Amino acid sequence: MQNTVEIKEVKDIVIRFSGDSGDGMQLTGTIFSNLSAIFGNQISTFPDYPAEIRAPQGTLSGVSGFQVHLGNQIYNSGDKSDVLVAMNPAALKVNAQHLKQDSVIIVDADSFEKRDMEKALFATESPFTELGLTTQQIITVPITSLTKSSLEGMELDMKSRIRCKNMFALGLVCWLFNRPLDVANHMLSAKFAKKPILVEANLKVLADGYNYGHNTDMSITSYRVETVNVDKGYYLDVNGNTATAYGLIAASENSGRPLFLGSYPITPATDILHELVKFKQLGVKAIQAEDEIAGVCTAIGASFTGSLAATSTSGPGLALKSEAIGLAVMAELPLVVIDVQRGGPSTGLPTKTEQTDLRQALYGRNGESPIVVMAAATPTDCFDMAYWASKVALEHITPVILLTDGYIANGASAWRIPDLEKYPSIVPHDQSLIPENEWRSALRDDENYARYWAAAGLEGYTHRIGGLEKDYNTGAISTDTANHQKMVDTRQAKIDKIADSIPPLELIGGEDADLLIVGWGGTYGHLREAMEKMNENGQKVALAHFRFINPLPKNTEDVLKKFKNIIVAEQNNGQFAGFLTEKISGLNLSRYNKVEGQPFSVSDLIDSFTNKLEE
Repeated sequence: MQNTVEIKEVKDIVIRFSGDSGDGMQLTGTIFSNLSAIFGNQISTFPDYPAEIRAPQGTLSGVSGFQVHLGNQIYNSGDKSDVLVAMNPAALKVNAQHLKQDSVIIVDADSFEKRDMEKALFATESPFTELGLTTQQIITVPITSLTKSSLEGMELDMKSRIRCKNMFALGLVCWLFNRPLDVANHMLSAKFAKKPILVEANLKVLADGYNYGHNTDMSITSYRVETVNVDKGYYLDVNGNTATAYGLIAASENSGRPLFLGSYPITPATDILHELVKFKQLGVKAIQAEDEIAGVCTAIGASFTGSLAATSTSGPGLALKSEAIGLAVMAELPLVVIDVQRGGPSTGLPTKTEQTDLRQALYGRNGESPIVVMAAATPTDCFDMAYWASKVALEHITPVILLTDGYIANGASAWRIPDLEKYPSIVPHDQSLIPENEWRSALRDDENYARYWAAAGLEGYTHRIGGLEKDYNTGAISTDTANHQKMVDTRQAKIDKIADSIPPLELIGGEDADLLIVGWGGTYGHLREAMEKMNENGQKVALAHFRFINPLPKNTEDVLKKFKNIIVAEQNNGQFAGFLTEKISGLNLSRYNKVEGQPFSVSDLIDSFTNKLEE
């Protein structure tokens, strides 16, 4: 048959795979993302999991999605979708609001029976009309029944056959985007290597889905996406959690200190533990403790014995770790605490994303307990910021909290494996920097106020530290009032002094901009795209995005005070805006705040920022 396919040339495109949490949408999206990266597209992904462990099948709360934004100059996972693959009515309903007017919708016709639509709370038997989807190209394909037919005669039970339907959908999308199947075949063969029957079944269904698109007379828009010339090197498709793990390993290798992670599983941070367990051959020690408190305490013990020590968690776990982190502040031990932020409070929305732990990271301990706080901006930036967190912890002998979030922790991008020789060296502030006969546990550097770190058990360096206040000169327990004041001031001064050794704040855009957007952490991609689109429309907008939060970069006040119009955009109710006004007097800030458990929408940002300019 003759296909009637309109080929549309685009710079970028957004595709969303959506279905029940058991429909394999994460695997489907991951394979397609990897294919696109291999064929020269920049990618950014957004896996969107249900908040419930296993919601009832076919219901709105059970919808699982995977969105990929691919093209040239990609900063985020995209806003509205150009292509939606909806495996059931619930997936269609949940994602209808995120569709472009001329988008393509591919649905599994077998799952749109009356009972399926009732589960998704449709009031009629015409779901597309009910949702107002009148301008989209709707392609109905009996994906489930075609998958069953494809696997007839194969020694698989019916449930296992039906579970292969995600590969039929993937094959159809690969045809739509002219993606050869060779690489996908290799990925599936590796994924199911221990179960040859599943390899055979998935490869067959994938090919049949591709051939269905090729051989069927469908009127549909196909897309050709611009590729980009990338620097030569070895690339990996990594998510933020994996990049964080690699950053810790790189810091361990550079510093010469063995890496120890003490952690307890918690969504969405668990994959950091899972990844580090794989690297025993590099001397990495990763243990799953019995709870959050034990996780951080084992890390503190490892730090006392000379390791690069880390612990990973999310917001509820950070709350549980707060007392032990205070111990690390008082004992002045290097420690990296990774907080992958999620929706809260309490259990909240464990699979969704927010930036609501900033105040907890800054202030969530008893007493005057100053601490270094950093934030990663993108999935691949998690590598750099884990490296920086380790560097600051080891060179200034202090705990450091690194904030990521569910969006960048689970989202992925193509990452060029870096040349570590180009990264700043890490020189632990330890006893080797002073003569042995001058060492004592309370001795500190006059330049950065950091004490000298000696591993417990090292001959000639016997000492004791703990949570009680210590004498500034001797390190012995002290309750003297003047001494306590001096120690409080010294601990704060040590953190403030770190501003001398971190990179300055970068201004993206001109100093003559009419509006400065300020952001921090994982919102970078959406704010950067909003800024660039506004400048393309003739508006003058700049961006200052923070990765180092406490202490702030030394040039922060100089940068911010160049602008009369400043808007701070964050996924909370204004925590960073409040922190900036506390640290820098005279700032006149506006605020853009959304706490929906979802990433920012670039179009909403542009509308809000434009309104600000027009005031």
